[in-house]
Amino acid sequence: MNGTKTNHQATVYQSGYYISLFGAALILLWIGIFKFTPTESNAIKPLIENHFLTFFVYNFVSVQSVSNTIGVIEIIIALLLIFSVKFASLKRLAGFVMIATFLITLSYLFTTPGVWKVVDGVPVTDFFILKDLMLLGFGLMILNEKK
Repeated sequence: MNGTKTNHQATVYQSGYYISLFGAALILLWIGIFKFTPTESNAIKPLIENHFLTFFVYNFVSVQSVSNTIGVIEIIIALLLIFSVKFASLKRLAGFVMIATFLITLSYLFTTPGVWKVVDGVPVTDFFILKDLMLLGFGLMILNEKK
């Protein structure tokens, strides 16, 4: 009985892992592709120009070029996740890149003026950025995975 429970738990864990992996990859592909649009380029401009690590980039390249670069990074992370299913060595690289990327994007919540508002007494922000909290956690999880 105990062996069955352990096998069941492993199956549930593995299913959850792959749903998370492919879900994260899908989100990153989708958002990465959207970064190539003028709408998204302009939407992320206040985040980029008010951050202590990225404020200067618009002095050298266009708003669209910055957004395209971020899109490429997101697409690469998605591809690393997808290919890590077949090539386990890519998992650690995906984890490192996810952690670095999402620590930076989450820090935009603290460096961008006006990103926090109070609505009906409740502090709210751009919930779109908060998805990066889950992606950061998943990056930490896969970095620690032994397989």
